[in-house]
Amino acid sequence: MSLTLNFLSQKPQLKRLHLPTRYYHFNEDENYVKLLSIGEGIFPKDKINLKMKLAKSDCIITTESATKVYPSKESFGINRFDFSLKDGSNLECINDELILFKEAKYLQLFTLKADASSSFFYTDIISSGRSFEHFDFTQMLCRNRFIIEEDLEYLENFSISGDFLKEYFLRHKSKSYVYAKVYIKSADNLQLEETLRALGFHSFTLSRSRKMLIGVLSEENVGKMKKMIHIVWTSYRKQRNTNPFNLGKQ
Repeated sequence: MSLTLNFLSQKPQLKRLHLPTRYYHFNEDENYVKLLSIGEGIFPKDKINLKMKLAKSDCIITTESATKVYPSKESFGINRFDFSLKDGSNLECINDELILFKEAKYLQLFTLKADASSSFFYTDIISSGRSFEHFDFTQMLCRNRFIIEEDLEYLENFSISGDFLKEYFLRHKSKSYVYAKVYIKSADNLQLEETLRALGFHSFTLSRSRKMLIGVLSEENVGKMKKMIHIVWTSYRKQRNTNPFNLGKQ
C-alpha cells in the first residue's frame, strides 16, 4: 500500500498509487494534498508507504482524520514516510492525531531530506487512545531522521510502551495526555524561536547545528492541541510572508 507523488515546478506527478492509499489534490492558491485511506486504519502487517519529492515547489499535506492503529498479538503496523526537498521547496505537513488501540503495535520510519534552500514544518500528535482506553497500546517504535545538506541533522530512535506513559503521567501528576512534536526548518530559525517564545512557547530549541527548530507541546485534549499547533504554524507562515491556511476541517 503506497503512494509516490512528486511536485516539479509546482506541478504534480503521480508515480505510484496502490490501494487502499488515496489522496486528493487541491490547487486554488497553494498545492494542498489530503491523504486518505479506504480502510479504517493500520492493521497488523500493514505497510503504508508515502514518498514525496519536491523541486521548486510548495505543498501543504494533511490527513483526512486521525490515524488509527488496531490491536496486534505479534506483527507491527508499519508507516513509512520519505520526503525529499530541493531547489527552494517548502513542505508543511499537519497530521491529525495518532490513536493507538489497546494492544496495538506501531512502527514509524520517517526520513526527510532537504537542501539548504528548502524549508519545512512537520508535526506529529500522539493521543492517549480511544476515550475508554488510556495508553493501553503495547509498543510504539519510531525512527525519525532529518538530513539537511546531506548531513544527518537530527535523529530520533526510540521505543515506548503504554505502561511507561501511564507511569510517567502518574508520577508527574499531569493530565496533559496529548502531546506533539514539531520539527521546523525556516529561513531564520533563531528569529522564529524568539517569536514563539514571545507567544508563550518555551519548549522549542535549536538543533546542534542550528539548522532546525524542534519543539514539544502537551495539552489535555486534541482540540486544544490543534489550536496550539495552528498558532505555531501561523507564525511559521507569517515568517514566510504567506497567509494562514484553512485546512477545511472545521
